[in-house]
Amino acid sequence: MSQTFTLRQLGASDAAAYRDLRLLGLRSHPEAFGASFEDEAARPQEWFAERLASNAVWGGWRDSAPDLAGVAGLQVSGSAKARHKGVLWGMFVRPEARGTGLAAALAGRVLAHARGVVEEVRLSVVASNAAAIRLYTRLGFRPYGVEPRALKVGGEYHDEVLMALRF
Repeated sequence: MSQTFTLRQLGASDAAAYRDLRLLGLRSHPEAFGASFEDEAARPQEWFAERLASNAVWGGWRDSAPDLAGVAGLQVSGSAKARHKGVLWGMFVRPEARGTGLAAALAGRVLAHARGVVEEVRLSVVASNAAAIRLYTRLGFRPYGVEPRALKVGGEYHDEVLMALRF
């Protein structure tokens, strides 16, 4: 079955939908994000609106479904010495939209934007997420290191694979 998607850059008016999806990701996969559900759930919707205004974040909807199904963002440093690098961050796709190609479409949109802005895109992905590592490898990312015990969730440590794609 062929899937069609609507992809667009999110703005402040998307803050409520973005907040809902972001909190779902943080709650269901705490090992996959540096942020915590508790910290971000306590933030007002205006904080999420500002985040969307200050970063390039894309959202994706499956077919004509009303709910935001996935997100991915690009962050670029304001530092003159680091603005040649961007970070692909916040990638999350609802469980029911996984395996449809939405994640690849979102990442592709972020990378298309990044090509005109930075020379290289980096990311970190929890080492246990084999599907995400396969996706990023297919998109051209290459590992350049592993950060052992990068995150601690409860009493459990999680390593992160550091990956980069040079244009």
